[in-house]
Amino acid sequence: MMKHTAVRLSTRIALDINLTETYKTAGLGSAALASALPKHIETGLFIGGEFVKSRSGKTFTTEDPATGKPICEVQEAHEEDVNDAVQAANDAFYGEWGATGGYHRSRLMNKLADLMERNAGELAALESLDNGKAVGDSAAADIPLAIAYFRYFAGWADKALTGLTTEVSGPGTGYTGRNHFNSYTRMEPVGPVGQIIPWNFPLLMLAWKLAPVLATGCTTVVKTAEQTPLSALKLAELIQEAGFPKGTVNILSGFGDKTQDGKLGPGVAMCRHKGLNKIAFTGSTSVGQAIMVEAAKSNLKQVTLELGGKSPNIVFADADLDLAIQGAHLGLFFNQGQCCCAGSRLFVEAKVYDQFVEKAINDAKSRVLGGAFTEGVHHGPQVSAEQLEKVNSMIAQGKKSGAELVCGGTQHSGDGYFVEPTIFSHVPTDSQIWNEEIFGPVMCIRKFDSIDQVVAEANDTEYGLAAAVWSTNTNKIHHMVSKLQAGTVWVNCYNTFDAAAPFGGFKMSGIGREGGPYALNNYLQVKQVTQALSKVF
Repeated sequence: MMKHTAVRLSTRIALDINLTETYKTAGLGSAALASALPKHIETGLFIGGEFVKSRSGKTFTTEDPATGKPICEVQEAHEEDVNDAVQAANDAFYGEWGATGGYHRSRLMNKLADLMERNAGELAALESLDNGKAVGDSAAADIPLAIAYFRYFAGWADKALTGLTTEVSGPGTGYTGRNHFNSYTRMEPVGPVGQIIPWNFPLLMLAWKLAPVLATGCTTVVKTAEQTPLSALKLAELIQEAGFPKGTVNILSGFGDKTQDGKLGPGVAMCRHKGLNKIAFTGSTSVGQAIMVEAAKSNLKQVTLELGGKSPNIVFADADLDLAIQGAHLGLFFNQGQCCCAGSRLFVEAKVYDQFVEKAINDAKSRVLGGAFTEGVHHGPQVSAEQLEKVNSMIAQGKKSGAELVCGGTQHSGDGYFVEPTIFSHVPTDSQIWNEEIFGPVMCIRKFDSIDQVVAEANDTEYGLAAAVWSTNTNKIHHMVSKLQAGTVWVNCYNTFDAAAPFGGFKMSGIGREGGPYALNNYLQVKQVTQALSKVF
């Protein structure tokens, strides 16, 4: 256990947010915004159960991607703040939280879920303000799913640490009977962990990671994405209100590898810190590889990774085409294409290819672009100027690749980081847009003639996160499910998630699973105990 550091003064930092006039000017639905957003929000680092200023006193700006304008300044974590948060997590694990039984952990988790339901409107508004997604999507999907994860894992809190009794005969001891040893396993929490959250589903991804941590009795230091810190800070307020022991959950806002002033960033500092026993990360494959290196070089931390994808979405001629079109658009354009499991390689059987492409174009053109709080909006901005630039660059590469641009392909006019829904058809398999993760609203469609061809091309990728099959032929479906190299295969649906269903990748799409009982294993370690019941030597 780490030695206790000196206590520093905690300062509660609040900020008034009133963007009604900004949104009225931009025509982005000021009435809905004014009624949903909280009047105050904490912008401090959440360490040891309190909101505090960063030790450096530095802040960074989080902005609204629909307008490109600042929302507020948030405290920026540095390495010294990571040290404080790790200390708090260790104190809680080896103190009050570590002594809290499963029944009481479950009650606290359900209380947190109750508070989230009570504050669902604020959480949805903050999520959409900071990320840019339509507030209807946040309210209908992100927030309810996040709440469901806490409730599901609350049900595991008094079961997760259940071990097994094993029969041990003790070969080599001279005793071969069954009754000379009492042998059993203990499932124990791995201890204080670090968790690094992405910007595409900020609160939901935090729930995916935080819920099994609390169920298993671990403590955590969370680093949120610098683009989207606000909903996690609101959750920290609710964690505080729910009554979790101080230091159980610590939430840091800031950058990954380097701070704004060029110093070691909190993400890297967490990976290197020997006071954390595990790192869980969702994000790009390249960063996941770097995290594995840092974790190994420090104290050989356990690592779970949910990384990138280039998921095949396969439509057979016998499929319900209207349903498949809806699924293809949900699988690619949902959240502006900013989904790790986006069905970004769309395979359509030759017999229905032209018909499918025509329908896909019509549906894409019907999507309404706008700010998060505008009525009827289907399609918001990319999360940042950096992401907008990347998507535009990939579209430019697609135009040069020989693929046929049949829809969109330009940046939407006006403020904010908007890209029109874009479709390329007849995409070459050696093109950049076909092989690399775009993380934007760019649909790439190819024709196929046979099952063998589509299986080979679908699996011809370094990724293996998800896949989908659209068909009414049961034999064909089960054949495809067995052949596709992906951690999740959807059949006649897409983006169907549930807290009870595991999610994670094959190949370079990650290590470990989120959701379901499999997620508990990420935060548990097995201890074998054998007791001699009679003299054996």
